[in-house]
Amino acid sequence: MYEYELHQLNVAELIRRADEQRTVRQAVLARRAARRSARRSGPDETGGQVGRERGSFVHAA
Repeated sequence: MYEYELHQLNVAELIRRADEQRTVRQAVLARRAARRSARRSGPDETGGQVGRERGSFVHAA
């Protein structure tokens, strides 16, 4: 009986870890989607990139 209880505890821990990893993955994907939608918003929207080339300076509006 003791082995069965240990097995059940192990199964519960594995399920908890899998659920935690799934939640983290969903958060990462949501952040990635938010960044993509912010990039696609276009040059007229606020909060986007100032210029496409990172090494060059762009005049402020």
